[in-house]
Amino acid sequence: MGGSCAQRRPAGRRQVLFPFLLPLFYPALCEPIRYSIPEELAKGSVVGNLAKDLALSVQDVSVRKLRVSAEKLLFHVDVESGDLLVKDRIDREQICKERRLCELQLEAVVENPLNIFHVVVIVEDINDNAPQFDKKEIHLEIFESASTGARISLDPATDPDININSVNDYQINPNTYFSLMVRVNSDGVKYPELSLEKSLDHEEQTSHHLMLTALDGGDPPLSATTRIEIYVKDTNDNAPVFSNEEYRISVSENLPPGSSVLQVTATDEDEGINAKINYYFRSTTQSTKHIFRLEEKTGIIKNNQFLDFEDTEKYTMEVEARDGGGLSTQCKIVIEILDENDNSPEIIITSLSNEILEDSHPGMVVALFKTRDRDSGENGKVICNLGRDVPFKIHSSSNNYYKLVTDGALDREQNPEYNVTLTATDRGQPPLSSSITITLHIGDVNDNPPVFAQLSYLVQVEENNPPGASIAQVSASDPDLGPNGRVSYSIVGSDLAPRALASFVSLSAQSGVLFAQRAFDHEQLRGFALTLQARDQGSPARSANVSLRVLVGDRNDNAPRVLYPALGPDGSALFDTVPRAAQPGYLVTKVVAVDADAGHNAWLSYHVLQASEPGLFGLGLRTGEVRLARPLGDRDAARQRLLVAVRDGGRPPLSATATLLLVFADSLQEVPPDHHLGERPPRADPQAELQFYLVLALAFISVLFLLAVILAVALRLRSSSSQEAWGCFQAGGVCSKSAPAVAPNYSEGTLPYSYNLCVAQTGKTEFNFLKYSDPFHSTQDIVGSDSPGALLSLHGRNDLASHPETVMPQAPPNTDWRFSQAQRPGTSGSQNGDETGTWPNNQFDTEMLQAMILASASEAADGSSTLGGGAGTMGLSARYGPQFTLQHVPDYRQNVYIPGSNATLTNAAGKRDGKAAAGGNGNKKKSGKKEKK
Repeated sequence: MGGSCAQRRPAGRRQVLFPFLLPLFYPALCEPIRYSIPEELAKGSVVGNLAKDLALSVQDVSVRKLRVSAEKLLFHVDVESGDLLVKDRIDREQICKERRLCELQLEAVVENPLNIFHVVVIVEDINDNAPQFDKKEIHLEIFESASTGARISLDPATDPDININSVNDYQINPNTYFSLMVRVNSDGVKYPELSLEKSLDHEEQTSHHLMLTALDGGDPPLSATTRIEIYVKDTNDNAPVFSNEEYRISVSENLPPGSSVLQVTATDEDEGINAKINYYFRSTTQSTKHIFRLEEKTGIIKNNQFLDFEDTEKYTMEVEARDGGGLSTQCKIVIEILDENDNSPEIIITSLSNEILEDSHPGMVVALFKTRDRDSGENGKVICNLGRDVPFKIHSSSNNYYKLVTDGALDREQNPEYNVTLTATDRGQPPLSSSITITLHIGDVNDNPPVFAQLSYLVQVEENNPPGASIAQVSASDPDLGPNGRVSYSIVGSDLAPRALASFVSLSAQSGVLFAQRAFDHEQLRGFALTLQARDQGSPARSANVSLRVLVGDRNDNAPRVLYPALGPDGSALFDTVPRAAQPGYLVTKVVAVDADAGHNAWLSYHVLQASEPGLFGLGLRTGEVRLARPLGDRDAARQRLLVAVRDGGRPPLSATATLLLVFADSLQEVPPDHHLGERPPRADPQAELQFYLVLALAFISVLFLLAVILAVALRLRSSSSQEAWGCFQAGGVCSKSAPAVAPNYSEGTLPYSYNLCVAQTGKTEFNFLKYSDPFHSTQDIVGSDSPGALLSLHGRNDLASHPETVMPQAPPNTDWRFSQAQRPGTSGSQNGDETGTWPNNQFDTEMLQAMILASASEAADGSSTLGGGAGTMGLSARYGPQFTLQHVPDYRQNVYIPGSNATLTNAAGKRDGKAAAGGNGNKKKSGKKEKK
């Protein structure tokens, strides 16, 4: 490869060509390629064709990834043409400061194979900065006795540009007294001086006004002006003289700030104020003035901050000595900085592979890096080494460049990534070193589950926490990459109920932050456990669980408890005796209290809330000790009462009170007999008593109102009921005007229940009342004075009194429902009966049949009839024959009332009566006779 270095500028500017002969081939690195450009080139300006100078084709620029690198990247390579272009603003004064030669070091990097070339861009100065004076006005004083030809040094103008673009000339406005002289020192810097051309006369003119102009050598030249005010004084004919015209000193860069660097001295042969010399900086840059300061009276120069050899190797300044008459002289000071090994080497990674396949062969280039040490000499020489137990090694290139290559087989299952530590050590005394760790990743599959940062978590949360606050955060790491290493969090288990868990905590799936959904209460829940799961997004997904326990801490929710003084058995406060002759400071008693809380919440303080005699006793703030504050006076009562408050140190504080009864007596015999009562009980609060009586009166009125409502409802019910119906419930039972009606005992067979029937008749209307009774045994009478159930027919109010024979016992019924021939219904026997089940003529049988019908009808109305038979027969066909139906008997159900139910048997009877009867005319005739009865 061959190359050339050229300086490229925009059209209209001069171009300078720097040809360099490059070797035909570049085995490693070659001599640098040099370009020269002016500063302040526009962005995108061409510096040179880097690809051509490196003997690369346009296609190689993109294929071999030609690029440049530097500490501050001011250039970049155009991939289409291979030109080196300006990327950012280039200001020579900002980049190189005061250095005469401004060079920018670049590295051109190409790949396939990997190689580096050094590029140097020289930045030339242009006249982009005008001269500048430190002061807009210069005030000078000169004695009128100054001789013609005397010179007054002026502060020069500064120009950050260099060479011809710096300050080149000074001019002054024409006048008859002063002329301008320009002095050039050994460094080529020009200093303006005023030369007195005509003797001054203070009485004729006390001041002179001049205008000084500084011009640089640019084309066109730039300028700056300052105003000079000269005040004429008297009699000073000797200027100060320095002991040396030039001072040189070398100091270490580790010199602490505030140290004395150098002291300059000047002498003046005059006397008095004319011999008093002050020292000032002259011809010194602002940056130097920031670093050093000059004491005006003593001439001592001190450093304001640390010195840095790597920043500036030498400082040059001028010091002016001026006496009281205005005469001055200057000297030059040169301060050289000695280098110390105070900079550690730096490691700069130039290229780094993103991923390394685990089947890579040994010797593969993984990274390219370089070292740099800002120190010089041996302090700047660097040695690199690599950490142990890694399958990599370092190959040294040239000019502090190194390659990191593989040195063994890689296995991602054993080591998914390698943290390689590169260490650079210089050769200074003592040596300094620095390290950098780079992470090299191996190809990944989802074979690692997430791992929590801790094996378990324990969280302390104070009770009464604000809902929605973050109480903990868990984190899990997954060594896999991409979705395989992206972790989400969830709650998979808890010792709380599933419904209660959502109201207590929630977990952020992305951040793992645990939030409290409600305020915790230590008294209700002291802690709970959670099982958290971290799951990656691989396929298949892997997960890990961790336990987290939340402990709810306690707050200041317990008030202090007073242990002493304690109350007596009757609840009254006990008393303490105090000798009458007790002196101030006498320990009377001590209030003892405890607090169930801990720490600052249990720090108790004692305060007096109320005292019978203020100022007589004192109370210890922290001890609770009650001491006598002054002697007992003649007007002081013998019995004293103190109300003490005990407060804890919580925020807000909780408190309790204690009452102290103190009796002044020399012996127990002197204590009044009512000492245990303490002072007279406080008078009851009249407001509280009034409220009590108001509540009592309101309760009494409410009770009266309820009683009135109940009585009104009872009277309404009584007046709305008929007199006959009401008589059924009078004391004494029931009454009947007809013959007694007795129901047989049907505890056996198909009727295992008994009923109480009450029939009331008013005019032509008849009411029947049935009351359910408990089942009876066959040996128990149904009708009798002790029977809970009876079947009675009432036709008037006083029938029961006029017919006491109505209630009578009855023999137990036959257990066999299948009647014999003699027992079948007929006219007074079984001779007239037939097998077809005709209506019976016997009155007793008729009445007994009526009772059966009523009982069966009641059960049918309740839907729980146990009588067999088809519809409309109510089970009677089994006894009276299949031809017997309900049409053969009178319908008594229309007036039957079932207690506890609004239903009657009228509807059921209407449905039944609507059917056609199947019996003959003889049966109908018997039924008519029975109805008449």
